[in-house]
Amino acid sequence: MNRTRQLRLAKDAMDRDWADPDLDLAAVAAHAGYSRYHFIRAFRETYGETPGQYLTHRRIERAEDLLRTANLSVTEICHLVGFSSLGTFSARFKSRTGLTPSEYRTRHVGRGAALIPGCYAMHWLGGHRPAPAGADGSAIPEKRADGGAAYGDRAPKERQRNGSTS
Repeated sequence: MNRTRQLRLAKDAMDRDWADPDLDLAAVAAHAGYSRYHFIRAFRETYGETPGQYLTHRRIERAEDLLRTANLSVTEICHLVGFSSLGTFSARFKSRTGLTPSEYRTRHVGRGAALIPGCYAMHWLGGHRPAPAGADGSAIPEKRADGGAAYGDRAPKERQRNGSTS
């Protein structure tokens, strides 16, 4: 596989997984068949910026779209586009656009369609990931004080009718 093809595959992987805050440069480099540092040099020679800069630009572009179109807080957008730190997100956003995320939204919102409600945007972007059953206790049926069935439980008479004793 030639160098250009290897780098394009690595770039495609970053384009696909840009929102993953755990996107690992070493793994992307290994996928392309390079050591981490050789990958950085080759990527910069080919695309004019480092893989980290490229990934940051992709995330900022997506954040710009969300700030213009979705009714989400800046913090929610920060996490949806793959940043784990609001401070880093705001600093990188301002250095790229010249505006803070809030200033950008104020300047650009209202030009075009109405804002997408945040709940729809979060669902569409995969930002709402339900906790595994029992992680916070919400998916475990609770016993009611009056002895009745909790939500989702079969009523005691129904259990007896079906032959279940517990």
